[in-house]
Amino acid sequence: MSVFQVQDPHYEARVRNTFAGQAALATLGITLVGIGPGTVELRMPYDATLSQQNGFLHGGVISTGLDTACGLASYTLMPANADILTVEFKINLLAPARGQTFRFVGNVIKPGRTLVVSEGRAYANDDGREKLIASISATMMTMVSRS
Repeated sequence: MSVFQVQDPHYEARVRNTFAGQAALATLGITLVGIGPGTVELRMPYDATLSQQNGFLHGGVISTGLDTACGLASYTLMPANADILTVEFKINLLAPARGQTFRFVGNVIKPGRTLVVSEGRAYANDDGREKLIASISATMMTMVSRS
């Protein structure tokens, strides 16, 4: 049950369109699997070409997944004529990113007219066991079209 007020009844299509316009996400193999008011879930398979020297998924890839999940979660609550931009984020890498698949969940904490505060969690799935590997706190900016 959402406690947030949706400003655009077509937010889901707008979020899907914005996601589809981000070529970097396709390159990383990140897919959009869930959208709700103030929440988004993304997933990706492990790809050795995106690992660091120890074979773990690179922290930059984890940051990208979490930033995107939080941004799109924030975007669900913005007006139809808005676009979104990340203002800042702080990430904690909590455990080595080892698994066959990864899940990134973003949730809005406090929506505002201009700034939206969100948080996210990244999970690694290894043989059916899910482990929390990272958390993020992010601030997103609503950019409203003047036209």
